[in-house]
Amino acid sequence: MKKYRKYIFTAGVVFIALLSLVLQFWKYLNNPWTRDGKVQADIIQVTPRVSGQVVELPIKDNQFVNQGELLFQIDPRTYEAALAEAKAQYEEAIDTYNADRENILAYEARLRESSAAIDLAKSNINALDAEIIKARAEYERQRELLPQRATSVRSLQAAEAEYESSIEYRAGAEASLAESIAALEQSQADLARVRAQLGALGADNPGVRAALAMVRQAELNLEYTTVIAPVSGFVTNLDFRFGDQAVANQPALSIVDVSTYRVEGYFRETFIRRISPGDRAIVTLMAYPHRPLQGYVESIGWGIAQDDGTAGNDLLPRVNPTFEWIRLAQRIPVRVHLTETPELVELRVGFTSSVLILSDTASAEQDEAAHSP
Repeated sequence: MKKYRKYIFTAGVVFIALLSLVLQFWKYLNNPWTRDGKVQADIIQVTPRVSGQVVELPIKDNQFVNQGELLFQIDPRTYEAALAEAKAQYEEAIDTYNADRENILAYEARLRESSAAIDLAKSNINALDAEIIKARAEYERQRELLPQRATSVRSLQAAEAEYESSIEYRAGAEASLAESIAALEQSQADLARVRAQLGALGADNPGVRAALAMVRQAELNLEYTTVIAPVSGFVTNLDFRFGDQAVANQPALSIVDVSTYRVEGYFRETFIRRISPGDRAIVTLMAYPHRPLQGYVESIGWGIAQDDGTAGNDLLPRVNPTFEWIRLAQRIPVRVHLTETPELVELRVGFTSSVLILSDTASAEQDEAAHSP
């Protein structure tokens, strides 16, 4: 029996090794795995909105900053002067608006005066018409009485003069009415012109709104001279120094958003059918091989770039040669959301990792989180 003990022991070791190999192969077949994984994060490009000299730079490259912390300060003096000028133009626009309003009130008063003068002229004409009728009746009565010697020639002449005076007064009243109508029309035209020049009243006045918009733009430009961190993360690629000229809309630095660390694993297309959003994932970083990270599948890519068919020389389609007996599986990106990161593990964008997906392990909470926008 002792003679066969070493053979039995050797056979047991071989059996255990084979069993482990079979289990690992079964695990490999049922749980997709790849060594082509990369640590990724959102990279925020910080771009100044205005140009100017950097007068304050409290940060250094690769420094951690909190959201809202000052990154750099652009010389604000030019923009303070622009704001003061915009405010002066706004006050001038208000004064112009008030002056135009006073002109409108004056033209409205003239319009009322012209209307009153027309009413007065019409009233005078009506009164003179009555006077003319009365004077004409008296004149005709005096003419009838003169042959009967019941009146004198002087009375007849006085009645005739009164009648002719009434007619002249009426002609004068008609001329006053025409002048009043002309003045009314002129006042209406002037009022329409001033109203058109003024525009809308109150806060809707275009001149006032344009001046107010310039003030707001100047205020924003002054605010833009203070550049703060939009997220918490690590400063990288700090592209200028104290005293340099910051250029508007030109990226000055980048921030790695630490709240968006994730892993992009590139799996062979033959594995994708066994991966579902929400499945548990185990990530092993090359930099920390003994401190695995926990996570779950957040999403699976729906497409990759194709080399075949792209334009080559002379705009002809480029087609790569293939071997009929070898068909290389394409790699599909799978995004893994990290839930647990061990202590002493410092994630950096670009770290290489291995990713193991445990198929059919998605919990209801993880599946809901993976499918949520």
